[in-house]
Amino acid sequence: MGFPNHIERTIEVPQSPEQVWTAITSAEGLGSWFGNRATVDLRVGGLAQVDWDEGSDAELRIERLEEPNVFGYTWRVDEVPADNPQRTYVEFSLTPIPGGTRIHVVESGFAQLAQDLYDKGFASHTEGWPRELGELVDYLNAA
Repeated sequence: MGFPNHIERTIEVPQSPEQVWTAITSAEGLGSWFGNRATVDLRVGGLAQVDWDEGSDAELRIERLEEPNVFGYTWRVDEVPADNPQRTYVEFSLTPIPGGTRIHVVESGFAQLAQDLYDKGFASHTEGWPRELGELVDYLNAA
């Protein structure tokens, strides 16, 4: 029997898809709700670097851009060594709804990981996405 390969979350916000797009793809946005600092080379194949004050960081390789509806990137799962090429794929899909935007996030690719890395990474990211999306909502509401 296999184990879950993806994490999926959906939220709705009162902001437009364009406002959400800016929050999830700009250095100012990512460096405010997702981390403490960020740089973004917003193009397919470009990199976004997100840093946190406690010393951790994440490198996101941009894989898909369909402004203002789809933003996808790959990144390293917690505990996976930097020289290991295995990454998960995160995709934000933004859909206009009456009065705002539906944000659908899917992170996939966990099944490729060795059991110990899967156990740590899947648990960490399952716990982390609700927190990060809550921070995105707070950031959007403060704008």
